[in-house]
Amino acid sequence: MAITDASLVALRVFREVAERGTFTAAATALGYTQSAVSRQIAALERAVGADLLERRHEGVRLTSAGRIVLRRAVAVAEQVDAAARELAGLPGAGGRVRLGWFTSAGAGLVPRALSELRRAHPGVTVTSREASTPALIRALRAGSLDLAVIATEPPHRPPDTEAPPLRTRVLTDRSLMVAVPATHPLAGGAFVDVADLRGQEWIAGQSSGNERLMGVWPGLDERPVIAHVARDWLAKLHLVAAGCGLTTIPPLLAGAVPEGVRVLPVRGGPEEGRRMTLAWVHDPLSPAAARLAEALQGAATVEVSEREG
Repeated sequence: MAITDASLVALRVFREVAERGTFTAAATALGYTQSAVSRQIAALERAVGADLLERRHEGVRLTSAGRIVLRRAVAVAEQVDAAARELAGLPGAGGRVRLGWFTSAGAGLVPRALSELRRAHPGVTVTSREASTPALIRALRAGSLDLAVIATEPPHRPPDTEAPPLRTRVLTDRSLMVAVPATHPLAGGAFVDVADLRGQEWIAGQSSGNERLMGVWPGLDERPVIAHVARDWLAKLHLVAAGCGLTTIPPLLAGAVPEGVRVLPVRGGPEEGRRMTLAWVHDPLSPAAARLAEALQGAATVEVSEREG
């Protein structure tokens, strides 16, 4: 058996595993059993004659052979998908863009950009989905996204170490803030001193894998007291409004807080910068993707102007 005999199903399964990072997540996304996914990957590795994935406790990582096969598998899948669209009489791929975005970007930036794109270029079709930054980077590499809005923090290293390097464009670069109940003693000032964050109760997002616990001030010099755990930003902010604790908040969400919440900058410690970046794999972007990138850049500029105004 040779790579030329590999089935399209095996290539699709392999792409899904590369994107999701684990056999279990890929099986869930595809509606397969984990053993079925394992069999497809084993068959593909036999055809290639090399290991495509490095199995680790926390998931899988592509080998050098795996990166080559993934690149080709993506190309094959895209050609088949394009043929299916043509046969179905749907718009061609040139007018379609697949966008990924991290959670807080969906509170203002993405809807604003999509609204402007529809107004200026109604022929462009966008599909989008939310995910964590690591998941978005895997999806870009797997070819299931064209563009991704990701979040980075100092020292703002490249999103990953794969080749070729991801292309990136900084959309905003702002400092993390804290959301406090309007009735809290800290709510009366124009800012919060970092020393006053000691001993506070926090509302945090559930961490998973290598992702950090979100919602606690990163520079806190004590073990934080986690009063409530909620992954959804809106839930966290409503818990703040109810007086249940403090949480951190990116500037992007400052305009979406419910009544009863004050959003304040933090002074007195190392600056906790948060950068929002647009990432993609290959240049040049398709005309549709380039138009969406322009709309996202424009929306980010408006967000910054409104915050500074």
